[in-house]
Amino acid sequence: MDHRVGPGGPRVPEQRRPGSTGEPPALRFDVLGPVRARRGEEHLNTGSPQQRALLAALLLREGRTATAGELIDALWGEEPPSQALAAVRTYASRLRKVLDPGVLVSESGGYAVRGLGEGALDLAVAQEWAAEAEKARTSGDLGRAREGLNRVLGLWDGEALAGVPGPYAETQRVRLEEWRLGLLEHRLDLDLELGCHAEAVSELTALTAAHPLRERLRELLMLALYRSGRQAEALAVYADTRRLLAEELGVDPRAGLRELQRRILQADPELAEPSASPAEPGVVRVRPAQLPATVPDFTGRAPFVRQLGEVLASAEGRVMAVSALAGIGGVGKTTLAVHVAHQARPVFPDGQLYVDLQGTGPRAAEPETVLGSFLRALGTADSAIPDSLAERAALYRSVLDGRRVLVLLDNARDAAQIRPLLPGTAGCAALITSRVRMVDLAGAHLVDLDVMSPDEALALFTRIVGEERVAAERKAALDVVAACGFLPLAIRIAASRLASRRTWTVSVLAAKLADERRRLDELQAGDLAVKATFELGYGQLEPAQARAFRLLGLADGPDISLAAAAAVLDLPVVDTEDLLESLVDTSLLESAAPGRYRFHDLVRLYARACAERDEQPAGGREEALSRLLDFYLATAVGVYALERPGDRLVDHLERTERPGLVFSDRASARDWLYTEADCLLACARQGAGRPGTLHKAVDLLWTVHDISESGANSREYEATAKALLEAAREAGVVPRTEARALMTSAHTHLDGGRFDTADQEAERAIRLAHAADDLLTACWARNARGVIALYQSRHSDSEEHLSQALEHFRTLGDRPGEASALCNLSRMHLATGSTHSAVALAQEGMEIYDGMGNSMRGANGRYALGMALTQSGRLDAAAERLLEALRVFRDSRQRLWEGMTLFRLAEVDLAGRRFREAAGHAERALTVLRGIGGDWRRANVLTVLGHALTGVGQTGRAQVCWQEAVRVYEELGSPEAAALRALLSTAPTT
Repeated sequence: MDHRVGPGGPRVPEQRRPGSTGEPPALRFDVLGPVRARRGEEHLNTGSPQQRALLAALLLREGRTATAGELIDALWGEEPPSQALAAVRTYASRLRKVLDPGVLVSESGGYAVRGLGEGALDLAVAQEWAAEAEKARTSGDLGRAREGLNRVLGLWDGEALAGVPGPYAETQRVRLEEWRLGLLEHRLDLDLELGCHAEAVSELTALTAAHPLRERLRELLMLALYRSGRQAEALAVYADTRRLLAEELGVDPRAGLRELQRRILQADPELAEPSASPAEPGVVRVRPAQLPATVPDFTGRAPFVRQLGEVLASAEGRVMAVSALAGIGGVGKTTLAVHVAHQARPVFPDGQLYVDLQGTGPRAAEPETVLGSFLRALGTADSAIPDSLAERAALYRSVLDGRRVLVLLDNARDAAQIRPLLPGTAGCAALITSRVRMVDLAGAHLVDLDVMSPDEALALFTRIVGEERVAAERKAALDVVAACGFLPLAIRIAASRLASRRTWTVSVLAAKLADERRRLDELQAGDLAVKATFELGYGQLEPAQARAFRLLGLADGPDISLAAAAAVLDLPVVDTEDLLESLVDTSLLESAAPGRYRFHDLVRLYARACAERDEQPAGGREEALSRLLDFYLATAVGVYALERPGDRLVDHLERTERPGLVFSDRASARDWLYTEADCLLACARQGAGRPGTLHKAVDLLWTVHDISESGANSREYEATAKALLEAAREAGVVPRTEARALMTSAHTHLDGGRFDTADQEAERAIRLAHAADDLLTACWARNARGVIALYQSRHSDSEEHLSQALEHFRTLGDRPGEASALCNLSRMHLATGSTHSAVALAQEGMEIYDGMGNSMRGANGRYALGMALTQSGRLDAAAERLLEALRVFRDSRQRLWEGMTLFRLAEVDLAGRRFREAAGHAERALTVLRGIGGDWRRANVLTVLGHALTGVGQTGRAQVCWQEAVRVYEELGSPEAAALRALLSTAPTT
């Protein structure tokens, strides 16, 4: 019999909606867990289990009267005690004294619960929230529906009616649990519709283990695995299910499950993504609205507005329209495109996407990065976004299929950058701006945008400055727009400056622009017109403003903080802020966020050209960048010291000539580190090109190693480490700098699972460090080689390296380094079966960390101790240490170690034969480690996942996991491959 209940759930006494009176109810009752009663925050004594059973029976009776006989049957069934009626009366009398007057009433020889306040019963609240979630799902608002179902499920506090005896309570428990599972299936279905398939795998793995005969859960798991790129596992789930149903029930899987298997075998493309039909339940309809604000004083360009509008309108259900606007910088391409896009919004009801491709800068946006951003904006979960450009482009086109979306691609570099970003179906359109004419973009409607006509230019100037001022000096106004070459950006800059200075006349501005030495020749020089336009604003800057403009343009990075800008300018923060805000007023600088500033890419190029031309002496440019590097290094050292009390690295770094920021707590220090991550890495890369600062750049990269392990900036960190190492080798700098560059690079290879390369670089780092008398770098390099040897099962080498590292750390008095070596030695002892000493070593390491207040590295100590306790059989203690570590790693944003700790918790569960929990932890580890940690670690997790799946009876899927792990091990030449092959050879087939 099918016991599933719809989203409305079991019926309960009719109640008013929560919040309709604004007053909290006097009484609240819980049945979705232990039966409880509360008055405000006070928990009421509801008596013995039988007395609670009576209360539950009355609460769930929809406000109707229950006779004494019905209550006796509910509490005791067919064999009531001889004094059952007296007991019922006693229970009712006691409850009446606890509850508010008039709540429990006697009526016709029975009892009823009446007059409950708003939201008094948790089940009633769950019912209403579930109904609202169903309405949201029906209307296509899947995000709200999913959120609503999560709220409903969050009301359960364990088993419903927990500990309540009697046949009635048992029946209700079954009904409520069936309803909960039905709601959970609805929510998981929404997870898959919203693209969260990778995250859903973990939960579904545990649920199918807990409810092995529930086919809908198996179906959802198959679909989640398939959409996560794990087709073989999905098919193995079907094989496991068919076998289990035959053994337990003697039946075949139902038709829906068989049909899903068939579609997976055929790689049905419709399975890859949720349906795009808005009429079907569970369809994703995220509607991005990313267009920048249109300028309120948009003027002229009527023929272009009309022409582009007609082209975009043609996309409505017929073609995929592409329009490309080309023209010199400052001609108003972006302004026109944004204005047209806003006018065309009704034609594209499914949303508008926007990106600045930075095609005129030295680092144009990479198409795969843009596609990742677009996919997230369209509702795709991070875990569902593939890594390669081709896969992302294909998924992007699939997500857009059936939608009508406008994509505005601003400042494109060339057609090659554009092609992967184009939608692929009718109904969508792309609007592109670029400095180059895209004749090689097939099918594009090309528009060459020229300067404004004199009338349009004067109208734009007038709208900004004001009719009254222009009317009084019309000739001077014509002189101004003519001097601007009728270039919109130049007109806007000039007019804005005039509008903000009420004491100036239009003639004053015209006179300033009349100096041909500053503008006329360049205004007529084709592509140099952009530079000439900016010269208008630059030439009017005060000396301090101009210096700030030039020097700030030298710094790489997407933006710059106020404090970092103060370092570049060598000024107090207050004075720096005044200067930067004045530059914002001139439109030469943008305020990215409070306390952060950025240049448009063209303006940055112009600012650098100004610095090369005007900054005297020339060494001032180098000094500005050195001050910025000093600021970042000094601040990063402070963050490092705060996160790692007692670490001696801070005593062995290059000295800085200016202070950095000082943080009072680790949270704010950590926020700074991750907020500035892109800028820190950009500064380090920039330092690689200047031999005089290369050593500080290397030290900076070492101190911000936490960025590498966070996952968010791992690739950028690795690229920076590679650039610094190459620069150190080419420059032939002192051995210490190259040794440290080798160490940062080796760490990235170690984190990525490339152990041979990591070992080679660490070995060379040791030689160079000894040559430079840099014992600390040699210590960390030996520590790394010990870990690498451990991973490669070279145990004697591992012990030698780690023992030497430990000895040298102690010689230096570096207690955190000593703790690290001890924890790594613990893991080596574990690998050789010396469990007792492994526990002792890890305990010693953890105590050193704790004694120094080193919470983050203390988590590493707990991680090592948890592993040792697992192998020694002390599973509860192991889980406790690992959960402590997990909380710290999550708080510290260390995704690599968060994932690895989840993996170790899976090992604890496996040792305790808690297979369902082990599978859940392993699946979460795979999700967290996506894109970081390397293939070797992933294979380790898959191995444990296979054991856990075997324990819950999903042997077919387990074999798929092991086969994938074997493939990885064999590609890497890892010794684990042999043992796993042997395991596969003896594993039962499905």
